[in-house]
Parts: sequence; C-alpha cells; structure tokens
Amino acid sequence: MSEIDWVYGLHAVDALLRHNHDSIQHLYVQQGRNDERIEAVLTRAQRLKIQVSELSRAELDQKAEGVHQGVLAQCKPLNLERSEGFLKQLLENLDHPPFLLVLDGVTDPHNLGACMRSAEAAGVDAVIVPKDKSALMTATVRKVACGAAESLPFIAVTNLSRTIKTLKEGGIWVFGAAGEATQSLYETDLRGPLALVMGSEGTGMRRLTREQCDVLFSIPMAGEISSLNVSVSAGICLFEAVRQRKQAI
Repeated sequence: MSEIDWVYGLHAVDALLRHNHDSIQHLYVQQGRNDERIEAVLTRAQRLKIQVSELSRAELDQKAEGVHQGVLAQCKPLNLERSEGFLKQLLENLDHPPFLLVLDGVTDPHNLGACMRSAEAAGVDAVIVPKDKSALMTATVRKVACGAAESLPFIAVTNLSRTIKTLKEGGIWVFGAAGEATQSLYETDLRGPLALVMGSEGTGMRRLTREQCDVLFSIPMAGEISSLNVSVSAGICLFEAVRQRKQAI
C-alpha cells in the first residue's frame, strides 16, 4: 500500500480541507493561477496552517492521474472504504427512514464517482458496493465525485447478497432497476426505508442480487436508445425517490 495518497481537483481538495484536513501533508497549486476558486482553497489551507507550494502545470500533470484543475493535495493514506460493521452502526443511529444506494458490478471509476456525486446530492445515507467486480475508492473516483467521497459513507462488503438480505431483515425495502421489468419507476412507491440497487450497464445486476430485490422496476424509455449510462440512471431514480419522499412529509 502506498504511503502517499494524491487528491486532485477543486471540489475534491476543498472537501478534503473541510472534512479530513488532518490527512493533508502538503498542498500544491499551479503557478500563475489566482482565480477566485483557487484563492478560496488557499485561504482555507492557510487558516488550517497547511504548507502550500507552487508548481508548474507540467509538474502537476506528472503527479495527477487526471485533470487536476490547478490544485493537488499530498495526503497520508486515507481509507474511505467502510465495513459492514460501520453500516450496522450507521443504520442504528439514523433518525429518518434509511435511503441507500447499492451498486452491483459498476467497474468504471468515472461511473462510480458520478453515482456518488448524485447520491450525495440526493441525501443518500450510504453507497454500498461489493469488494469484488466493482470499482473501489481511487483518486479518480474522488475527483469525479466532486467532494462527495469525503462526506458520503462508502461501504465495501464481502458478500453483497448477504448484506442485502440483512438490510431486508432490518425492515429496508430493496428496489432493483432492471431494463426488462414491467413495473415503471414512476409507479413504484419509494417513500419508506429504501435501498435502491443499480447494476452494471452491460449485464445489469448479478443473479443473486436480483433475487434479493423485493421489487424490480424500469425507467420508461421513449426513444430508440434502449439503455442509459448507470450514473444517469442512478440520478433519475434517486431524485424520483427524493420527490416522493418530500411529498410524504
């Protein structure tokens, strides 16, 4: 395991400063960048007494895996992947009906990051993935998530089917998105304790995951395209749940 983590991108670094600033060893910014967003990051870093250095764009490009937007944080390793035990404690301490997103087989870190961004915006309590055949937490995920990875619990479980069964035993209804389902998303009651399951774009949910779902639904499609990117599908489903849950209050 590397002794250094790199976090890059304005939103991801700003969220790191707000939620996990103790992990930052050094902050690097692009020479000549003095726009308002960079200044806001620098102001927060200076207030926290974090050492800041300037590097050329080429030097930042060498350190970052993707588009860094002129800012890069060198950090102590920060494990953002939580366990089944953390999930149990989280659910026991909630003061509202649980709202969970389960991703089965989403292997692209860009899709995972985009799903986390939508989930955080929708007020989801945690994102759950299997440890195998899934993207896990990386610098790319954190960058695409635009800060959501720093604040939204990300739970990697050994056996997803078993975890879903445990959720059901705890009174949480499990709804799976499946393109072939005859029930429409908009006919589905998403107001109670909820775990929303999304599968991979190619094959959808695995068989054992599908069998654990209480209800399968599909997103109505009016055009010729038969499927959507998983992060787009997740956003549509999450915010339909948000709409219904707000009406129920």
